[in-house]
Amino acid sequence: MILGAVLAGGQSSRFGSDKALAELDGRTLIARAVEALEGLCDAVVVIGRETAPAPTLPDWPRAGMGPLAGLAAALHHAADAGYAAVLSVAVDSIGLGDGLLHDLSPAPAFVASQPVIGLWPATASATLDALLESDGRHSVLAFAEAIGARAVHLAEQPANINTPADLKSAEERNHGL
Repeated sequence: MILGAVLAGGQSSRFGSDKALAELDGRTLIARAVEALEGLCDAVVVIGRETAPAPTLPDWPRAGMGPLAGLAAALHHAADAGYAAVLSVAVDSIGLGDGLLHDLSPAPAFVASQPVIGLWPATASATLDALLESDGRHSVLAFAEAIGARAVHLAEQPANINTPADLKSAEERNHGL
């Protein structure tokens, strides 16, 4: 079983407002991310928010630690609930495609251009905990290296919406997703 995790606890500093609630073609980015994972996973959670269109979990061990804290929360929940792996995406990853899970299987693997999009074994939570508690590099790439994850190059890259200009570009391309 695979748990889908939308990492949505960021500050949206480059965006200027809560980008999870920004709309693309009439749907919020957070709703789009949840819907994309619902089609690929057995269940979906949203990490780092109190309210969302799916069950929510707080970052682990605490907020403000970046995407790794969201991923750690998802891995802990997955291990406790009996999921084999977590498929993680950022709230602003648009155009994931129906083949994403196939492209990333078997775990561990991540999208080379956006490492936060990955398929991670639930058993990797202890490794991630140790990384978060260390003085070392706290990045998704450091975690990926620590567990021997493969970097996957997708034929079609998901959009990554960090600024209002990125959102406008996505609207102009009218992904229709």
